[in-house]
Amino acid sequence: MKKLIALSGLMALTALGMACGGSESNNASNANAKAMNATANAMNSAANAMNSAANSIQSQANSMANQASNMANAANHASNMSSNTMKSNSNMSSSNANANKK
Repeated sequence: MKKLIALSGLMALTALGMACGGSESNNASNANAKAMNATANAMNSAANAMNSAANSIQSQANSMANQASNMANAANHASNMSSNTMKSNSNMSSSNANANKK
């Protein structure tokens, strides 16, 4: 019976030692944790850089779209002004022609 109790105690201590780990095991775990943290930080930095680049590209695309819209509006305005000027000149020519017929 004493042997069974001693073996059970030894097995319990062995299991506890395996669960807690020795100093070598803790050092290796800490090194692995630090390496994984460094990798995660590097990946986060890369993701942030890509997001920043994507935001910059989106901003430039929006700016170009606004400029194109402004140019189209200016061209439309110029076309309308030209059309109105031609109509005005045509009306003046007609009134001049009618005035000469009298």
